[in-house]
Amino acid sequence: MRRLFRDIHLWLSVPFGIVVTLICFSGAMLVFEKEITRLVRPELYYVEQAGARPLPVGQVAGQVASTLPPDVQVTGVTVCPDPKCSYQVNLSKPKRASVFVNPYTGEELGRYERLPFFRTMFSLHRWLLGSRPEGGGIFWGKTIVGISTLLFVAVLLSGVVLWWPRTKKALANSLKLTLRKGWRRFWYSLHVAGGMYALLLLAVMALTGLTWSFGWYRTGFYSLFGAETRAQQSSHGDSSPQRQERNKPDGSESETTFAHWEQVVKTLQERNPGHAQITVADGNATVAFSRLGNQRASDRYTFDPLTGELQDAKPHETTPRQGKLRGWIYSVHVGSFGGTATRVLWFLAALLGASLPLTGYYLWIKRLTGRRKRPHLTA
Repeated sequence: MRRLFRDIHLWLSVPFGIVVTLICFSGAMLVFEKEITRLVRPELYYVEQAGARPLPVGQVAGQVASTLPPDVQVTGVTVCPDPKCSYQVNLSKPKRASVFVNPYTGEELGRYERLPFFRTMFSLHRWLLGSRPEGGGIFWGKTIVGISTLLFVAVLLSGVVLWWPRTKKALANSLKLTLRKGWRRFWYSLHVAGGMYALLLLAVMALTGLTWSFGWYRTGFYSLFGAETRAQQSSHGDSSPQRQERNKPDGSESETTFAHWEQVVKTLQERNPGHAQITVADGNATVAFSRLGNQRASDRYTFDPLTGELQDAKPHETTPRQGKLRGWIYSVHVGSFGGTATRVLWFLAALLGASLPLTGYYLWIKRLTGRRKRPHLTA
């Protein structure tokens, strides 16, 4: 039986090991993308507090809207609790486009652009630098990433079976990193001990990451937690109010579109004092909190665009289960649910995950070359 698991461990690792290394390494590089981006481009995110009060949110949105081409609209403004943070004015296109604005002067600081390094790492992590076929068909990069991740789970489980020690002494020795017995022994101990230390976290990353790779897996994963995917909701004719699109007026935004945004922001800041990040849009607003747990959790509000009066409030606690699960899957996958401590652990585990196929290849090649060098005994 042990030989069977050794063969499974080896022959699943050999063809897909390099892909697993690329996935884990790129994932590790993305863990602190937000912090690194703010360090590299501080002029976009931070300003000197030049006045006692920032400009009204609606006024800033209107100024940005007046500079946009007719086919691009302002879709919202994000306000941070830190008075030294810039306003982020969100645009309708391209995807995730936004403009940073000094809240005290109205000066446009620049447009959001993902740093080239992180753009490459994200594409490598999700699609092996591939792109979705325009005419449909198989998205090979995404498919290979999904298959490799699925097989990686099998490799991890077979590794546990091979590692399982028979005595307490063997257990203690297998979890030590050997530094003074040559390179081969060092790489072997790194492969075994590193794999065991990172096993649980790597399995969690893989199992949550697969929800972005395969629809059938996502459906089963959601069902396991008693939730439905968006596709299942659509087939049942269930359209969540949070996903319904509002009809927008033709042409550029008028000043009345943003007239009461400042009123809404002030009201929500009074209701949610502290570290709340508020995003206001046409008729709706969200309040996101800097807290542990589901990092995508937010309270949602709707308001009358003509008066700015709040009409409905949906605390995160009332969010449907599938909405909560989506946020938890993301937060667990990237390790952000526990703050900096868990993100550091996820970063180190992902780096160890990237090293496992490489050390495995080394040990496998050493074993093959060692067999070839053995002298043949003759009678």
